Amino acid sequence: MAQATFKGNPITLIGPELKVGDKAPSFTISKNLLETASLSDYAGKVKLISVVPSLDTGVCDAQTRRFNEEAAKLGDNVVVLTISVDLPFAQSRWCGAAGIDKVVTLSDYKDRSFGKTYGVLIEEFQLDMRSIFVIDANDTIQYVEYLKEMTEHPNYEAAVEAVKKLV
Repeated sequence: MAQATFKGNPITLIGPELKVGDKAPSFTISKNLLETASLSDYAGKVKLISVVPSLDTGVCDAQTRRFNEEAAKLGDNVVVLTISVDLPFAQSRWCGAAGIDKVVTLSDYKDRSFGKTYGVLIEEFQLDMRSIFVIDANDTIQYVEYLKEMTEHPNYEAAVEAVKKLV
């Protein structure tokens, strides 16, 4: 269990801390209320996984909008996934209102499988901690950013550069 903060107050992250070079763990996550997705659904593609606590907050909103803009420039061999514990219909509503059309939103609401597997589940809130993972076409992690403060922005440029090196 790793430590991080929310507005300077300690929070606890559950799960392993993944590193560059690790094989990306599989996960099962909700596309909508009836369908699930897993890492294998994106086989052969470079995956930029942007994890946010909730789309309805300022930093999460900005993060998702930024990666939606970047996704349009990265080509067909890249998929940008935004993962949160927001319910799938809340994600869909938010994307429609925000004009998000390049990012795939996935929900970790059912059993927090992604959060536990990727070491980002916040024990105190049962939300996923802001983080970024870039996974190559062979499912090896090539870039990881675990933010230590929940309210800070990730390093957008470094994540995008990591993707560009793989395509």
